[in-house]
Amino acid sequence: MNILSIQSSVAYGHAGNSSAVFPLQRLGHEVWPVFTVHFSNHTGYGAWRGPVFAPDTVADVITGIEERGVLGEADAVLSGYMGADAIADVILDAVARVKAANPDAIYCADPVMGDVGRGFFVQPGIPEMMRDKIVPAADILTPNQFELDYLTGSEVRTVDELLAAADALRAKGPRTVLVTSVQTDQTPADSVQMAVVTGDGAWIVTTPLLPIYLTGGGDATAAIFLAHALTETPEVALGRTADAMFAIAQATHDSGARELQIVAAQDQIVAPERTFEVTRLR
Repeated sequence: MNILSIQSSVAYGHAGNSSAVFPLQRLGHEVWPVFTVHFSNHTGYGAWRGPVFAPDTVADVITGIEERGVLGEADAVLSGYMGADAIADVILDAVARVKAANPDAIYCADPVMGDVGRGFFVQPGIPEMMRDKIVPAADILTPNQFELDYLTGSEVRTVDELLAAADALRAKGPRTVLVTSVQTDQTPADSVQMAVVTGDGAWIVTTPLLPIYLTGGGDATAAIFLAHALTETPEVALGRTADAMFAIAQATHDSGARELQIVAAQDQIVAPERTFEVTRLR
C-alpha cells in the first residue's frame, strides 16, 4: 500500500512521522512523509528547537507530490500532530484530493491533543479544530481515552461508557474508532487496554501496563493499526497492533531508554513473540 503521512517530525528520537514511518515501512508499505514541524526532539523534554512549518509550505510539498501524478496511487492518508490549527485545512484538502483521485482511499486521523496526567499539550485552537473539522472527515480515528473524553464531552469510567463515547464519535463521521490507553473500572490491575469499535462490533485487548511513559507511542499505534486495517478485519488489526506495541514498550522498558526502541523491536513489529487475546464486547 501507499500511505501519505502528514504529521510532525523529530531529528532525535521517535515522535510523529519519526515514530510512524519506520513501522509502516517494516510492515511492507510505501510511505510518503510530509512534515508539519521539524523539531530537534519531542516536546516532552520541555525544550526543543526547530520550525513549525507554515500551512503554505506543507501544502506546497503535497502539491509537488500531486504533480508527480501519483495521488491516485495513495491507499490512505494518515495525520497526527499538526503544530498549528491552520494545518487542518491543508490536511483536509490533501484528503479530498487523494479521495478524488482514488475514491477507495481512507483517511486515518490520530487526534493528538493531550493525555491523562499531562492535559492538553498542543496550541490553543487545535482541540476545537480536531473536534469540529478532523473528526467528521476521518474514516478511522485513533484517540486515547483523554482525547475521547474531550471529543465527546464525556467522562469514560465504564466499558458501557467507552462504547457509548466511541459510538458518539462514529456518529460524527468515522466508521472505525480505535481507543488507546483505556482504563475503566473493569480494566485489570497493572494492565492497560485498547478497544476498537465499528458498525459490525466492538473488541478489546488487554496488555500489561509497564512503568514507563511512551512519548510517540500513540503515533506508532495509529500507524501500525492503519497498516493492518488496510488488509485485515478490525479485530485482527487490533490484536496485531496490541502485540506489536507491547513488544515496543517492553524493549523500551528493558533498555532503560527514554525514547521508543522502535528499531530494536523491528522484528517484533512484524512477528511479535507474545500475543494477546482479543475479546468481543458486542
